[in-house]
Amino acid sequence: MSWQDTYKKWLDFVTIDESLKKQLDEMQGSDKELEDAFYKELTFGTGGMRGMLGPGTNRMNIYTIRKAVEGLANYLSDSVADAAEKGVAVAYDSRYMSREFAVETAKVLGAHGIRSYVFESLRPTPVLSFAVRHLKAAGGVMITASHNPPEYNGFKVYNSDGGQLPPAEAADVIAKVQEVDNELTVPVVEESELADKGLLNWIGESVDKAYLSELKQISKLTAEEIAEHPLQIVFTPLHGTAHDTVLNGFKQLGFENVHVVKEQAIPDPEFSTVASPNPEEHQAFTLAIEEGKKHGADILVGTDPDADRLGVAVQDGNGSYQVLTGNQLGTLMLDYLLSHTDEAGRENGKLIKTIVTTEMGRAVAEHYGVDTIDTLTGFKFIGEKIKEFESTNDKFLFGYEESYGYLIGDFVRDKDAVQSTMIAAEMASYWKAKGKTLLEALEELYQTHGYYFEDMSSLTLKGKDGAEKIATIMEEVRKNPLQEIGGLKVSTVEDYQSSERLYLDSKNVEKIDLPVENVVKYLLEKDSWVCLRPSGTEPKIKCYFGVSGNSREESQKLLTQLKEQMNSRIDSIVNNG
Repeated sequence: MSWQDTYKKWLDFVTIDESLKKQLDEMQGSDKELEDAFYKELTFGTGGMRGMLGPGTNRMNIYTIRKAVEGLANYLSDSVADAAEKGVAVAYDSRYMSREFAVETAKVLGAHGIRSYVFESLRPTPVLSFAVRHLKAAGGVMITASHNPPEYNGFKVYNSDGGQLPPAEAADVIAKVQEVDNELTVPVVEESELADKGLLNWIGESVDKAYLSELKQISKLTAEEIAEHPLQIVFTPLHGTAHDTVLNGFKQLGFENVHVVKEQAIPDPEFSTVASPNPEEHQAFTLAIEEGKKHGADILVGTDPDADRLGVAVQDGNGSYQVLTGNQLGTLMLDYLLSHTDEAGRENGKLIKTIVTTEMGRAVAEHYGVDTIDTLTGFKFIGEKIKEFESTNDKFLFGYEESYGYLIGDFVRDKDAVQSTMIAAEMASYWKAKGKTLLEALEELYQTHGYYFEDMSSLTLKGKDGAEKIATIMEEVRKNPLQEIGGLKVSTVEDYQSSERLYLDSKNVEKIDLPVENVVKYLLEKDSWVCLRPSGTEPKIKCYFGVSGNSREESQKLLTQLKEQMNSRIDSIVNNG
């Protein structure tokens, strides 16, 4: 079908949702807007789908949700024993339409006779991951667009292990979704009928208590040790889901001096106090910093709307606060956890990180006799590795990625900002007892292991034209690979789409034993690297940089050189392509 035919199909659908019908009427005459809404189907990828709200096959609405759930239900019925009885756990965040999409999920599952276990109010993504495992469900669904702008929402799918779908399972689900012929006519069972048949079960408090019980076990300090050096904490959930779970976690660990940013404590789908509800963006900490200065806070912690990412800011010794990067915070956590784990506990232990996460983690892990495993970007790959460890002698000790995602206890199989918040506060308490801030602890790690610095540039290219430009960039870097970047010689080119690692000097090629993904990584001299990767969830292409030097000045200079040349190359391709 052309986009015009698909649009007409929606426009002529007699029982179409009234609010969507009204929006379609308002869009009449705007061909560019209509084309973008109907020229393709919203991509259902390895983790699910994410997009702008509104009518159309390329938008998030009750019909695209129903199609996705129909495919998931068919997959579960075919692939998971007793799927109908085991059911599916469903949670949602504070975004527009999140609760409605959660109920729509239950309505489609119910048409297949599959039970749903839906949280009665919003919950963090990691609590959904935990709930799948705790309830022994056949799978899970999280309605969230994480830290995307307010006009977005998303649909994330989890397997029975509580992890996001790895590629093989995702491919099967995607195939089932694509088999659904007409999103407008997917069968549903109304909510009242679901309840009568026992197919819709509202959950909450019992799962929360079980999660908090597991959360307490990751602590390395006693409540008495924490109380000896009281920590002043400022917490912001950035209008999202973490408020209650984080405060309950703090309470059971013994942290009493917790100050919540009141303006950001209330769930708000507009995220009205921030330009972006993303703790990766330093502006998200503006109000937390103001609150921190009022109370002389030792640490500021901020979770993204679905509470799977954590950002932290700490005092810099000059009365101001410095926001740590995801790599810095993850490496500090890693060192803290391993230093508080005895030799027996570290035996056969593994650090799992992604290919764009700092190499400093590998150096710290090696210092404690712990091996490092690299995965592709995306916590689903870390969760998949943890699952594999259940049949080996390997032991999961910590997992992290540069984009502010961390996991300590494997009772969850996705990144967990609640766990991370507890450990970040506990770690700050530990170092405070030694008379040091987290920045001073980080400096000690740099002096021991080297000044590993990282950065990332991203270019947003929206719509159909943008997707084509992103494809052109990746095609160009493959056809004409760079020989040097920022004055550093390229030693190796890793193409994760062809699964090949090319050593430029010898011309030798070896296989990369990781799933296929549209990523190109350059390994340079001086343990530096550059990696290009289109985002899987946003209309962006990202370029990651990593360097290692003997001093702060050397590393900063190398990082600047790499960024300048790569950004110039990308701009040239976009403007001339």
